[in-house]
Amino acid sequence: MTIIISLCILLLVAYLFDLTASKTKIPSVILLLLLGWFVKEITNFFYIKLPDLSSTLPILGTIGLILIVLEGSLELELNKSKVNLIKKSSLGAFIPLIAMAFCLAWLFYYYSEYDFKTCLSNAIPFCVISSAIAIPSVRNLRQNYKEFVIYESSLSDIFGVICFNFVAFNTSFGMNTFGYFCLEILIIIIISFVATILLSFLLNKIDHHIKFVPIILLIILIYEISKIFHLPALVFILIFGLSIGNLDELKNFKWIQKFRPDLLNNEVHKFKELITEATFLVRALFFLLFGYLIKTSEIINPETVPWALAIVGIILVIRFLQLKISGLPQFPLLFVAPRGLITILLFLSIATENQIELVNNSLIIQVILLTAIIMMLGIMFTTVKRKKAIEETRKALHSHQENETNLY
Repeated sequence: MTIIISLCILLLVAYLFDLTASKTKIPSVILLLLLGWFVKEITNFFYIKLPDLSSTLPILGTIGLILIVLEGSLELELNKSKVNLIKKSSLGAFIPLIAMAFCLAWLFYYYSEYDFKTCLSNAIPFCVISSAIAIPSVRNLRQNYKEFVIYESSLSDIFGVICFNFVAFNTSFGMNTFGYFCLEILIIIIISFVATILLSFLLNKIDHHIKFVPIILLIILIYEISKIFHLPALVFILIFGLSIGNLDELKNFKWIQKFRPDLLNNEVHKFKELITEATFLVRALFFLLFGYLIKTSEIINPETVPWALAIVGIILVIRFLQLKISGLPQFPLLFVAPRGLITILLFLSIATENQIELVNNSLIIQVILLTAIIMMLGIMFTTVKRKKAIEETRKALHSHQENETNLY
């Protein structure tokens, strides 16, 4: 009973963090991690014994990843006006990821005794922008900034997981390997379209009062089965979300009329609301649990601080160059490159024998916290700067109106 009460209170506090994030500009993930860590310190102080929850973290993380990518893809609009944005966000998600992965892998290779492939698999987790942190943090920015972050961070999650699996599950990288990888992509695209049609049909035809939970369970089931065969399962989540989220753009196709798109749109709207709330719940539980599992010594470990600062420095330099080449504004997008849930999940996926000493819990935690704090400060600075500019414009306009009045 005590655990249930405590859990309800913690989740209500997490909801409060989410409500006040737009005012405080503090990313809720920082507060959730601190709250989880604080709970751990209290349980240690009062000698309260809790079961080992470390095995729960990957499960929550996987479900959270599915829901976050699905929520992001449901928000994305596909039309001609978005083509340029999609191109920039796709390149912005992929090229910096590859560039940083090879840069970090070379550093790990230079300062360790491991082969380059092992170093590359350890480097990729640091290269993925966390949509779990980025998307909620930009809710109050301009619409074009918000859209770019949603596209970029969602695609970064997908590209990051695909690249990591490609490096981690292949022993060689010849033409056969790349050919088989392209075949896997083709297979998952076919599976995605077939599954999307079937799930859309179920979403439209199920008359039972419980209809969304079976759909979500089927999505998770397809994702997990795809992972067993090392298929890039996040592609399925993206295709499904984009398809049902952009029914208005698909109305011109005759076969889509069989799904009664007008009625299906209503169901999709309800589905979006459920996914949004489920995503909040799982994301909050994940970061609370991760914060609970953090040890104080891991946060303040002086041995990994130089590496954490170096990694964050590389992130900012590459992002600066990316935005400059893409012709996108530096502020606040330069700072919106947090690491989080995917970084943790990929780190936990590295086989024990392939983990290098440089990449440990301390380094992961420090990089996540530093990128989240930098994003917080960047958004705060941008907001203050924008308010100041608006105020100066208002004063100038008021002064101009007074001068015109005096002339008459």
